[in-house]
Amino acid sequence: MDLVRHLECFVAVAEESHFGRAAARLGMAQPPLSQRVQRLERHLGVRLFERTSRQVSITEAGALLLPEAREVLARSEALMATARRIRDGETGLLRAALPPDISGDTVAALLAGFADAGSAGVELELHELPTAQQLERFAAHELDVGLIHHPCDVSGLELGPVLRRELGVLLPGGAAAAGLDEVPLASLTGYDLILFPRTGAPAVYDDLLTTCARNGYTPPAVRHAQGTSFVRGLVLSAEAVSFSPRDAHGPGEGNGEGSRRGPAAGVVWRPLTGAPLALRHSVAWPGGRGDAAVAAFAEAATRALRTTAGATPDLPSRPLHLRPASEYWL
Repeated sequence: MDLVRHLECFVAVAEESHFGRAAARLGMAQPPLSQRVQRLERHLGVRLFERTSRQVSITEAGALLLPEAREVLARSEALMATARRIRDGETGLLRAALPPDISGDTVAALLAGFADAGSAGVELELHELPTAQQLERFAAHELDVGLIHHPCDVSGLELGPVLRRELGVLLPGGAAAAGLDEVPLASLTGYDLILFPRTGAPAVYDDLLTTCARNGYTPPAVRHAQGTSFVRGLVLSAEAVSFSPRDAHGPGEGNGEGSRRGPAAGVVWRPLTGAPLALRHSVAWPGGRGDAAVAAFAEAATRALRTTAGATPDLPSRPLHLRPASEYWL
């Protein structure tokens, strides 16, 4: 039995004291209304109305149950309203993720933009996860939206616009290449390379090494690190270099704009000649989940990357993996 609908019939008859008027109010015929009231009486085991050929009056039992019935209907409507807001992304929990290479300024701008988008009723649960772990959580239905690196397998996901962040090189301040305005990849020959662990984004990892080889740089060894301080320590002490976007290098590092410091200066950042390396991002979410909260996060992330990280729209010269490039623009 549809208890809520039967209670609606009970309350309408009680308030109208007339089956005909109650039926008109509910937009139904009178016989089905009478049948529903009778079924409710049988279900509850009490008589709700006294009926005569001329009038309907509520019984004492009916009068006692009427406030309870109204409360159930009010709670039912509140539940449905909450469900609609959750469905439309206006409230509830949004499980989101960002990769480890995103700068603090970008994270702060994203969170501010998400709040400004009117998502105050949404609890944002933000995680720091590499692309591979994000894809695993999408598959397990444990993540609602994330910022991923391309190329990767995006089967079953919808994507926001792809953005490009050009990579420069972090290198010891005493390195010969540190004196250049732009550093050719080939000039890094002899230096080990520090990269994020391959398990975090295998296709991106392989793509970076392939591009380095094509441009004359094959590192003697690849060391793995992610934390900024650990990477800097390896660059300073291990005759190694690392690739980094301009927005990610720290305040104590050279910026490629004429800063020239000796070996004691530590680590410097320089752009790469011809900008051969870049990180390519887009916001991703499970197909069919594009509600208001996901849209707000995607817009905030895209805007934050463009304003704080200098990211620019990217139209790849080759498919990003398993989907045509045209599908990467919404």
